[in-house]
Formats: sequence, structure tokens, C-alpha cells
Amino acid sequence: MSSKVLMYATGVCPYCIRAEQLLRRKGVAEIEKIRIDLDPEQRDHMIEITNRRTVPQIFIGGTHVGGCDELYALDHEGKLDALLASE
Repeated sequence: MSSKVLMYATGVCPYCIRAEQLLRRKGVAEIEKIRIDLDPEQRDHMIEITNRRTVPQIFIGGTHVGGCDELYALDHEGKLDALLASE
């Protein structure tokens, strides 16, 4: 069983696509995507809970990972697999 992955994203964000590609390579079958370009209220919520305005904003389980760069950094440090495997 793997942790739930939630990603705030837009439809044309290259960083969102890169982040999703890494997560898929790591075996994540389901990513709940919230399209903030289609739902301004969700954009406001994302900013409120992350204090960030950029996408993607990624949550694995209850942990706010951050954006694409932070996701790749976690992988580089060898910490992403454990986070994805935790409940």
C-alpha cells in the first residue's frame, strides 16, 4: 500500500508533468490532481495551506513535499521511496 498523493497543478505546467512522471516511475498509480487553473477557490486554498503560489504543490500522505524541485531532491537524497511507502 502506498501513501495518497495529492498534487495541485495546472493543465500546461511543465514542472507538474515532470513531477508526475517521476511519481509514475516510482510506481504511484493514482495521483489526485486539483486543477487550480479551473477552480480559483482551490488556488486560494492551496496558497493558504502551503504559503506558495506556484505549481505543482505536492502532498504525499499528510506531508507537504513542495514543488517539483523538492520532489526530485527527496528522490536524490533517497527519501522519496520511504515517504511513498508510508501510510
